[in-house]
Amino acid sequence: MADTLKSMYNEAFLRDFGDKVKGAYASFDAERFVGDVMDGTWEKLELKARMRQITLRLGSQLPEAFSEAVAVLFAIDESCVGFPYLFFPDFVEVFGGAEADWPLAMQALERFTPKSSAEFAVRSFIERDPERMMSQMAAWAGHENEHVRRLASEGCRPRLPWGQALPIFKRDPAPILPILERLKADPSLYVRKSVANNLNDIAKDHPGLVLELARRWKGAHPHTDWIVRHGCRTMIRKGGPEALELFGYAAAGEGEPLATSATLSADPAVLRIGDSGELRYELSIREGEPVKVRVEYGIDFVKAGGRTSRKLFLLSDKTVPGGARIGGTRRHGWADLTTRRHYPGEHRIVLLVNGVETAETVLTLQAGSK
Repeated sequence: MADTLKSMYNEAFLRDFGDKVKGAYASFDAERFVGDVMDGTWEKLELKARMRQITLRLGSQLPEAFSEAVAVLFAIDESCVGFPYLFFPDFVEVFGGAEADWPLAMQALERFTPKSSAEFAVRSFIERDPERMMSQMAAWAGHENEHVRRLASEGCRPRLPWGQALPIFKRDPAPILPILERLKADPSLYVRKSVANNLNDIAKDHPGLVLELARRWKGAHPHTDWIVRHGCRTMIRKGGPEALELFGYAAAGEGEPLATSATLSADPAVLRIGDSGELRYELSIREGEPVKVRVEYGIDFVKAGGRTSRKLFLLSDKTVPGGARIGGTRRHGWADLTTRRHYPGEHRIVLLVNGVETAETVLTLQAGSK
């Protein structure tokens, strides 16, 4: 996707932007700006590198004083709205880091984020002075504008996609929690999605903490319930019994498994990389009351060097009557993907019901034909 997105920064876009800057700052050389940005390195640069190149070339022609430079951007920002203008907050990150510029930098980030997003730019400020910046984020969490409130959550996610990770919050997410508490019933779905994604990030390093928070939040408000469910999605996909039970999935009874019988088979049982095959499954649920079940299959993918790594695939997620039989087929492809490379070897495949392995089979994957 980034490969496609980076093409939005083309000559026509840069010329149009250069003209806008020149309209507010007469000494700006728009022609030179385009040439400097689209230098010999341009074609090889990826999306974020192109953003940074625009930032740096822009800064080379604007006044050296941050206050004067950002005044030029303030003069044109109403006509610079949308994803391509992420370099406005980036400009603040690059040129607004001096102590004396802090108040204006915060003002600029708050002003620019509704027009693009400052979620990437705030992260360097967090790294430099986490206590001060998180205090600012907490203030933004009470802002009237949903984009600014979202920034309070999105900007401090420990594992923001495309953004630099925040190891300090991977180790200890405590400074994030007051912000999420304040936003846990936000009226904006845009904000709630960010809160849920932040929780999901935290759960990857501190699942127990998120489960504890989810138990406390659950039932407080319909908006909060949505956040809790979405924020625990990775734990649910991983089949953690505590997470599944929290969301109403049935657990095994005393001495009685949830699935009383189950089978899983792969046809064919030997494939080459690039082929696809069919998985067949069937299981019986214990007699009694209706139960909520999540049926998945997990593949222990063979990795380079012989290690294995499991990935889960959802088959069914529904409430069924006691004694129900659930079954079906699923075609699974074994072609290499940008996110997963396949290696020859025996791949263990398991059938899971509410996180518990109930059946298994083995598929042998051979090297693809030349």
